[in-house]
Amino acid sequence: MSARFGFLIGITYDTSVIPRVVLDTNVLEAGLRSSLGASNRVLSLVGTRRFTHVLSVALLFEYESAVMRPESGIRLSRPAIDDVLDYLCAAGQRQQIYFLWRPTLRDPNDDLVLEVAAHGQCDRIVTFNVRDFSGSERFGVKAETPVAFLRSLGVR
Repeated sequence: MSARFGFLIGITYDTSVIPRVVLDTNVLEAGLRSSLGASNRVLSLVGTRRFTHVLSVALLFEYESAVMRPESGIRLSRPAIDDVLDYLCAAGQRQQIYFLWRPTLRDPNDDLVLEVAAHGQCDRIVTFNVRDFSGSERFGVKAETPVAFLRSLGVR
């Protein structure tokens, strides 16, 4: 580098950190149930590199089980739901779970989500049930609502 020529030559680095998140099943359900609201907006950002979506095989099966239940209120066809799940797999980062920390939370399904977040070195769990994830901070994972998550991304 030389200032003698009136300029400096340097390398710039992108130091922005892309959040790593796990989406709780209730966010997926709400986002597929309605095209309005924060959950749908979060789903629309999957694959845009605004955040890294982390999931495991077991969590994908939990997603599928939840959205296929008739009482979920989701009015999409089976092929459409399969397409959404396929996209979540393609756009997300698969995380293998090598050991379990159960029981940590009150609900075993929440433990599943926390394990993916902890193993995947995630910053956050996006959920409507923030209180159910009390204790996730021990693993360096913050639980926050879809609205709070979008706000943290600077998205409306």
